[in-house]
Amino acid sequence: MRGSVTDSRATPGRTRARTAAGAVACAALLLPLLGAAPSAGAADGTGAPGDSGRLQRAFASAAAEYHVPLSVLLGVSYLQSRWDAHAGAPSVTGGYGPMHLTDAHTALARAEHHGEGAEDPRGDSARPALHPAARTAVPADSALPDRLKTLPRAAGLTGIPAERLRGDAAANIAGGAALLAAAQKRLGEPLSADPAEWYGAVARFSGADDSATAAAYANDVYDVIRSGERRTTDAGQRVVLAARPRLAPDTAQLARTGLAHLSAAGTQCPASVSCEWVPAPYQQFGTDDYGNHDLGDRPDSQRVRYIVIHDTEGRWDGVLNLVQDPTYVSWNYTLRSTDGHIAQHVRGEDVAWHAGNWYVNAASVGLEHEGFLAEPDAWYSEAMYRSSARLVKYLARKYGIPLDRQHILGHDTVPGPTTGTIPGMHTDPGPYWDWRHYFELLGRPFEPTAGRNGGLVTIRPDYAANQVEYTGCTTAGEPCAAHGSGEVRLYTRPDTSAPLVKDIGLRPDGGDSTTDVNDVASRAETGQQYAVAGRQGDWTAIWYLGQKAWFRNPAGQPAAVNAAGLVVTPKAGADSVPVYGRAYPEKEAYPAGVPVQSVSPLPYRLLAGQKYVVGDAVPGEYFYSVTFTTDSHRVVVGKDLYYEIQYGHRVAFVRAADVRVQPSGP
Repeated sequence: MRGSVTDSRATPGRTRARTAAGAVACAALLLPLLGAAPSAGAADGTGAPGDSGRLQRAFASAAAEYHVPLSVLLGVSYLQSRWDAHAGAPSVTGGYGPMHLTDAHTALARAEHHGEGAEDPRGDSARPALHPAARTAVPADSALPDRLKTLPRAAGLTGIPAERLRGDAAANIAGGAALLAAAQKRLGEPLSADPAEWYGAVARFSGADDSATAAAYANDVYDVIRSGERRTTDAGQRVVLAARPRLAPDTAQLARTGLAHLSAAGTQCPASVSCEWVPAPYQQFGTDDYGNHDLGDRPDSQRVRYIVIHDTEGRWDGVLNLVQDPTYVSWNYTLRSTDGHIAQHVRGEDVAWHAGNWYVNAASVGLEHEGFLAEPDAWYSEAMYRSSARLVKYLARKYGIPLDRQHILGHDTVPGPTTGTIPGMHTDPGPYWDWRHYFELLGRPFEPTAGRNGGLVTIRPDYAANQVEYTGCTTAGEPCAAHGSGEVRLYTRPDTSAPLVKDIGLRPDGGDSTTDVNDVASRAETGQQYAVAGRQGDWTAIWYLGQKAWFRNPAGQPAAVNAAGLVVTPKAGADSVPVYGRAYPEKEAYPAGVPVQSVSPLPYRLLAGQKYVVGDAVPGEYFYSVTFTTDSHRVVVGKDLYYEIQYGHRVAFVRAADVRVQPSGP
């Protein structure tokens, strides 16, 4: 999870296994109940095992029974779940099945607590560490919005028991079709065979409270219908939506939905998303204490270089309550799972406290996504992925940020600023965030850029097929539920029985790496690039944390693609050079009145003969901002230049004076 928001029942800390509900009496948010998974046959629709077409037939049958155009039903389901059933497990908002029918009363039936971590969300050693406690109350069931109670409504419309709607994909699709038909009737529209005449019903299906969010959702559905889609689901079902490129929906129907208009005044969002201003308070508590962000003057005096992707570890309403608490921490945007709605809290010109590294905070924008790291089937919705991608593209254009994994960071790839902070750094959004799909939506898919001798690899496993086994999702210690993952595991030899690569920063005592879902010591993630250190049969070695790290990369199911680019290696004559968690200026750069910040290396070294991919060249820079009033704030820029590199799972920095840059080829 992040350094800005935690599960709103916990102090900021990295995501860990959940403890029993009774352990924390003041639990603030409810987490999804995983529940018992139904049988494989029930989870993806009834039918004979091995019949990969039964889900397509279930869509056709439901469309015919409830007189909903098949393309509309398929388009809505794609935006909800990409047609996946998730073995009957609920999403972060209690949504079940391909239609993401929500049953919050069941899915949020117990309160549990994520363990506390040590990360300081500000990551600024010029100030005392900040570890505020969360203070959000659990909402009553009666207070849950309608968008979290669509499954009981579907049960009433169809007569299908709620249990079947949760676990049987065919029943779930029928429930979604019934909801669409009911929405069409409430608008006074006919059950037309023309998909163009269902725009209002699709907008209402989103569950949005306002017309802007509903319109953004409906527009996404019709974009999917126009472009068409085809994929194999998580249950092995092949589903096809034929393209309708000339389809023009009747958008005038939106005015008849009765949804309120939501003002986007004050927000910094693209017009293609729904966005509201929910400000984080800038407030003083006495002489030197204030929260929950810093006023800045970006990008003029300090460039925004990074966008950091987080998950919330809490539900929407509670998370929004937290960011409005002046004694808590902050981030720039929160994205809602059900419909992709966005709330902005801190303007891009100001500095939010979210990444746990002040150098990164001062040069980044943080996006929180409603979700849970340690619950593989508390899945991220397609509506949220698409809304987030649009926001990131907008921010990337606004600030000139390259769309790559060296600039679009996960919180789990932000480095610890100092040696002592490394073990407490957060690990969200974790292995279940689909970076490959996300970058496809960003228009920057991870494609090969070199032949076999290119010298680099870009990690890119098949997300659905790459079911890496993790532990730590529950307190019982059993393996996490089988699920797709965007990460590959790294070994000391080309053998799955070999020890995992160790991280001396994460475990200074030399302890072994683990398969815990939060242990990033021996994992490489989709989109990250590394220099090739060797190849042997189905295995590829990369330079990682100062050592050779091997991962399985068979030709028939590759986990990476070849790439070309620039790498750094120590200058001639140097056995090794230091690695840093922040790019701070040399002491001579600091003016009077601004305390010199230590340029302290991490416990890592870049060794002679090893190569690491260059992400960017950045100046030594420090934003001094330790007072409520801004008159003492300064941006200190030095003469030292640094290179951001992909060193391990997290990025790091090396001084340009210590290394030489060269092409990645042999």
